[in-house]
Parts: sequence; C-alpha cells; structure tokens
Amino acid sequence: MRKKRQVTVLQHRLVHYRVAFFEHLRDLLSERGIEFHLVHGQASPSEAAKKDEGMIEWADRVVNRFWRVGGKDLLWQPFPKLLGNSDLIVVMQENRILSNYPFLLRRKYKNSCIAYWGHGRNHQSTAPVGLRERWKKTLLCSVDWWFAYTKCTVDYLVAQGFPENRITCLNNAIDTSQFQQDLQAVSESTINSLRQELRLDKGSPVGLYCGSLYPEKRLDFIVAVADIVRQRLENFSMIVIGDGPSAIDLQVSFANRPWAHWVGPKKGIEKAAYFRLADVVLNPGLVGLHVLDAFCAGVPMITTATAMHSPEIAYLEDGVNGIIASDDLGEYANVVVRLLRDQTYYRKVSEAALSTSKLYTVEEMANRFADGVYRCLQVVK
Repeated sequence: MRKKRQVTVLQHRLVHYRVAFFEHLRDLLSERGIEFHLVHGQASPSEAAKKDEGMIEWADRVVNRFWRVGGKDLLWQPFPKLLGNSDLIVVMQENRILSNYPFLLRRKYKNSCIAYWGHGRNHQSTAPVGLRERWKKTLLCSVDWWFAYTKCTVDYLVAQGFPENRITCLNNAIDTSQFQQDLQAVSESTINSLRQELRLDKGSPVGLYCGSLYPEKRLDFIVAVADIVRQRLENFSMIVIGDGPSAIDLQVSFANRPWAHWVGPKKGIEKAAYFRLADVVLNPGLVGLHVLDAFCAGVPMITTATAMHSPEIAYLEDGVNGIIASDDLGEYANVVVRLLRDQTYYRKVSEAALSTSKLYTVEEMANRFADGVYRCLQVVK
C-alpha cells in the first residue's frame, strides 16, 4: 500500500488572518489523501507589539531563536524531526530566516521537494539593487516550486528564469466573509447616527482612509488632496481610521479642519459602518491586502502608481474597479472630484469593485494552494 503523501508548511509566526486559510487548506489536502502539517514559531520582540498572532490546536509550535543584527531580526526556526520525511516542504522566502538554508541544500541529497512561498522581491525595499535584494534574487531558482502571492510575483519569477509551469499564483487574500457580514449588519439608523456624530450633512461626499498610520502611507498627501477637494466640493469630509507613529502629526493637521476626522482604530461592525458611510477610499501610499476591504464595501479606492505597493496592487485595475492616479496633487484631486460628481462612472467602478471582491477569497486561495501542492507532487516527485 502506497504511503500517504506528507506536506509541511513553515511559518516563522502564525498571524491571525492566516488561521482560516490553513484550516481550509488542511481539509482540501485531506480530501486528496495528502497529510498536511503546519509548523510555526512566534513573533520576534519587535513584531510582538502588533499583537496579531493566531492559534491552531493541531499545528506544531516550536520555539524560534532570534538575533538582532544591524537593526534586523535574524531567526532560526527548529524543524520537528518527525516531519523530516515530508514529500514537500514549503518555506517563506525571507533572507533573515537562517533555518531555510539547510532546506535549500537538502534538495541535492534528500528525496523531498522544497518550495518557496513569497513575493519574489521586497516591494518596499529602499535599495532594490542592494546586497539583500541581490542575494534574494540569487536564490529565486533554488527551489522545486513557487507559491506566488499574486500575478505580479509570477511575472517577476518568469522574468528571472523560473519555469512558469512550476509556479502557483495564490492570489493572496484574507477571510473577508466576516467583514461582508458586518457590512450587511450596519443599519441605516447607525449610518445616520454616525453622520450626526461627525456633523456631516446628509448626502455629503465622504473620503476614507483605513490602515496603519506611518510615513509610507503618505498621510500628508491625503491631507493636501482633501483640502483641494474640499475647495471644489464644499461639503466634502475626510475620515481616517487607524493608528501608528504618524497619528500625532495627523491630529495636528486635522485640528484646524473641522470637516476632517481621525477616529482611531476600528474593528468589526464599527469599522464596517465607516465603510458604509464612505464614498471613496483615498490611499495614495502603499496598497496591500486592505484593498479587499474597499472591494467588499464597493467603495472605489484611488491610489498612485509611484507608491511602493505590496503585490496585492495587482487586484486594482485602473478605471475598472478602482483608480491609479497621478502623483500630482492637483491631478489626483481632479480624479477624486470627477468620480464623486459623475454618478454613472461612480456606479460602474463601485459595481466592479464588488464583483472583484468575490474573486479574492481565502477559500479560493486555499484551493489554489492545494492544487499547487498536488501538481508539485505529481510533476517533481
């Protein structure tokens, strides 16, 4: 009798938004007769402040070792000996995970496949041709398979010479089902109460930003654009959800703008209420997974082409389900005003955003990962 195939995925830490994904993946692989194991450690001291770790009872939890070198966390993640005979081992593509390198070497003498899961390159690197990025590029083709975050990663890998038939495009996602339920649960009376609380006129256009507050998010650009839009649409208001190191500067900027509101971090139905209230999401800086929130709410997002976006920018199609505007303040503001004034155009973009939200789900991501695992075991082994 042929032994059951065994697949192990390593995560240096388990974040809460991956829990649903791994539960789905385990069930899908079990249906195909593949035994799935998840090995994870814990956050580094610098990551622990985020308080975003999740828990899965059936996962193998190990204790990482960390070293702080040159302002970066290096780590070693132990690997359970009982999983040493896994047919496929998937590691995160990160230079700093020192325990990855023995897996890359074992391809040459062990009867197991090794795969990367990652971005391909650091989209936020300030030194894209620096030593760290050159080292990452050197190792791109040192694995048997790739689990790529989005089409952006696939295109990059193919351009670097990795075989396209050994790449699985995951379309990275989070579990948006709860947010969709929260949006549906927000009543009109709740929206009206929120308008009264913020002193917003009924029907007045509202811009929204939701995310962490730090320089790469270009909050100063948001304030400047909001000023221009306010001059042209006198009842326009701006709301910012989130917290972070730039929160103090934002509060100072909003102090003399009674139509601009920083409401701090919001979750669940509270967060959903602000998205129901909003007409447009202004996000000129880095765009990542939070674009899915805008899609779910059917609120068009406007960003810029020059920001150091994460791979999920691939989901935003300019002029279709969102807008990629110029980096020029005046031109960006023109895009916002046009979208808010042209209701036919607005409805078209909004409806496309809602449709897009159905494509990028944690269930679909798990399906793609499971298919990739199966194909890898068939093709490579």
